[in-house]
Amino acid sequence: MARLYSRSTVKKIIKAHNPRSSLSKSVDVMIYLDYLLFLQRLAREADAEVMQTKGKLMQSHHLQKAVEQTLQQFRG
Repeated sequence: MARLYSRSTVKKIIKAHNPRSSLSKSVDVMIYLDYLLFLQRLAREADAEVMQTKGKLMQSHHLQKAVEQTLQQFRG
């Protein structure tokens, strides 16, 4: 199984991008879970693109279309 993220590293990265904000104790967990949801939806959308084009393998152009759709959904 893949190694999980380091909580302190994630908090440092978040603080570096937004130094004036105060963060709750579990903000890194929430960001990581949102990241996992994004990747799961991206994989699902790319798989749907492959099925729609009746392909057998996922290729970069399938992922590009899926990235556009998924980012639109996550931006709100």
